[in-house]
Amino acid sequence: MNVKKIIKTVFFTEIIKGMALTLKSMFTHAVTRQYPEEKRPAMPGFRGMHAFVRDPETGREKCIACGLCAAICPSQCIYIYTSEGPDNKKVAERYEIEVLRCIYCAFCVEACPVGAIALTEHFEYSDYSRDALYMDKERLLSNWDKYMAGPRGEEYFKKFWHPVSADFQAYDGQPVFKRG
Repeated sequence: MNVKKIIKTVFFTEIIKGMALTLKSMFTHAVTRQYPEEKRPAMPGFRGMHAFVRDPETGREKCIACGLCAAICPSQCIYIYTSEGPDNKKVAERYEIEVLRCIYCAFCVEACPVGAIALTEHFEYSDYSRDALYMDKERLLSNWDKYMAGPRGEEYFKKFWHPVSADFQAYDGQPVFKRG
C-alpha cells in the first residue's frame, strides 16, 4: 500500500468530496416547470401524434394504399384494408394505427413514397380508454386538419421529410454518374 492510498483511507477524502458536492447543490434553487401552466415548446423534428396528410389541391388523403408503412413498422401497429376504387386504382378503405403499440420510430413516414403520413408535434393525448388511442382514417385526417394544415405542414415536410437527393448536390467539376 502506498502513502497516497493510506492518506485517502484514513482521512476519508472521497467522502468529504461527496459531502461538499451535496452541500453545494443543496442550497440552489430547483429548476422545475409547472407542467399545465408552463409548457416547453416541442423540439424540432419531435415525433408526436400521427396524422394522415391531405393533398392541398384536392383535399383528399394522399395515401395510395401501397402498404409500405405497414410492412416496415417494427411493432406491426398499422393495419391497412384496401379495395379497388372507381378508376380501378387501389384505395385504402380502412387505415388504422394502434397508438399504444407504436414506438414512434417514424419508419412509416420515411417509407411512404407519397408522404401520406406524418408525426405531428402534438404530444398531449392521454386517455383512460384503449379505444381513444386507436386511430382510424377519419381521426388521422382530423389530426392533420387540427395540427398540421396549411403552412405548418409544408414547413414540416420541407425541413424533415424532403428527398435526400436535395442534400447531396455535386460541386462544379465533380464527375457524376447520370442515369440515361
